[in-house]
Amino acid sequence: MTVTNKSHPEEFILLGFADRPWLELPLFVILLVTYPLAMMGNIAIILVSILDPCLHSPMYFFLTNLSFLDMCYTTSIVPQMLTNLGGSTKTISYMRCVVQLYFFHTMGGTECVLLALMSFDRYVAICRPLHYTLIMNQRTCLLLVSTVWLTGISYAVSEATVTLQLPLCGHNKLDHLVCEIPVLIKTACGEKESNELALSVICIFMLAVPLCLILASYASIGHAVLKIKSTEGRKKAFGTCSSHLIVVLLFYGPAISMYLQPPSSITKDQPKFMALLYGVVTPTLNPFIYTLRNKDVKGALGNLSRNIFSSKRKLIDI
Repeated sequence: MTVTNKSHPEEFILLGFADRPWLELPLFVILLVTYPLAMMGNIAIILVSILDPCLHSPMYFFLTNLSFLDMCYTTSIVPQMLTNLGGSTKTISYMRCVVQLYFFHTMGGTECVLLALMSFDRYVAICRPLHYTLIMNQRTCLLLVSTVWLTGISYAVSEATVTLQLPLCGHNKLDHLVCEIPVLIKTACGEKESNELALSVICIFMLAVPLCLILASYASIGHAVLKIKSTEGRKKAFGTCSSHLIVVLLFYGPAISMYLQPPSSITKDQPKFMALLYGVVTPTLNPFIYTLRNKDVKGALGNLSRNIFSSKRKLIDI
């Protein structure tokens, strides 16, 4: 192994599923299909939220941020996965690993807090409808979203920077598909208990606190919805919230099982499958969850499609 200096290697070998090579081709094909789907779905959500005046509300402003975040999230890992799964070279340079580490964890930390913010928005809309426009005004929404992004960046910079200071003692093999903090901590040598403790504490803050806020918001929402006498009103309220709840379950389930336990206790293949779930599957499914269960988004997508086709016909006629 070549070393640029005595602190880190020039490149890492991402072992992935080297012990089960028969998995590589199916995974390569799945990623080759899901990645364009994720990009197209999230771009469509962003476009309709911007172009359709009916969707110019805080809820869709936050959804636009989630779609942009998911695009960045999946882009930070899928191209590297495709390169490694589709070729004989399973390496990633040290600098690319560092960039991926910061980028991937910035998106993950931001999404944790953004999902909590979206649940708060639903809480205000359903439990405080008369004060909704006053509370969730444009200035407040911009301030909240800026805070969310700043929190995600702060988490990634602090945790990744500390992790990169750990000595690797000549090890340059990562038993993973991507560069991720728990795997780097597990690979490092020497005293790393303080890093494991720091990771656990920060992840409790980044995962458990937003999740508690989400659960508290939906407990209040559920109580308020049960008081609605109209069956149609109840269905509309539940329909608005159910999409977000599904996304929360898809994201928080794998993330909690991965980050709220000491890295030393993580099983061999757990990081790989968890990364595929919250880095690939969730960003791909999110646009479909929101469109299939939301009449406003479906209507806006239909209008956008009709406008595109009508524009094409006019160009053909000319």
